[in-house]
Amino acid sequence: GISVNSAVDVAKEAADIVLLEKDLGVLERGVREGRMTFANTLKYVFMATSANFGNMFSMAGASIFMSFLPLLPKQILLTNLMTDFPEMNIASDNVDAEMVTQPHRWNIRFIQKFMLVFGILSSIFDYLTFGALLFFLHASQTQFRTAWFMESVISASLVVLVIRSRRPLLRSRPGKYLFMATLLVVVATLILPYTPLAQLLGFGQLPLSFILVIIGIVIIYIVAAELAKMVFYRLVRLP
Repeated sequence: GISVNSAVDVAKEAADIVLLEKDLGVLERGVREGRMTFANTLKYVFMATSANFGNMFSMAGASIFMSFLPLLPKQILLTNLMTDFPEMNIASDNVDAEMVTQPHRWNIRFIQKFMLVFGILSSIFDYLTFGALLFFLHASQTQFRTAWFMESVISASLVVLVIRSRRPLLRSRPGKYLFMATLLVVVATLILPYTPLAQLLGFGQLPLSFILVIIGIVIIYIVAAELAKMVFYRLVRLP
């Protein structure tokens, strides 16, 4: 039952919903906001589960064949802090129309499949980065940590723009705050090794060849993630 706030007490007590305004459009707006909140919550869950799953494989594998820590504890904490910054703005992100026109349900199996596909994809490009740094660029420990930090933060920030929508990347406009936060993190990551904070955090300046390799790997990763998304949503139905 639905009543308005100006109705008699008996009507309000018997109603399931009491409207503060004499407008049934409030219900429609409430349903719409609820679906948008659910859609943005799913984006965060997809991003967090796939990224953490991939990082687990990357760190575990790196510890087997490498003689030094891929990242120092303080560098891992900084990585988590910087990659969380864009994700915090997912709450204000734009939502595609198809996510609002019909209800969607919470589906753990769908999340597990998404986590496996994009987590493994992330880990593959981590290992590609390891190989390029160790066997192609012959990086020192400091150079390796700096380069992998840069690749991890930049790729994790940019892939949010891919994962946030099932549409092609250029056909779904991200929210203003999400886009600005992503751009800020990318710029901050690129200049951090060249600031006075670099030595305190255990980073060092990288030659241009390292930067170009990192940019190339990130571009290929974003393209691969976009292609993987297209195939995934064709084979796995959105709940």
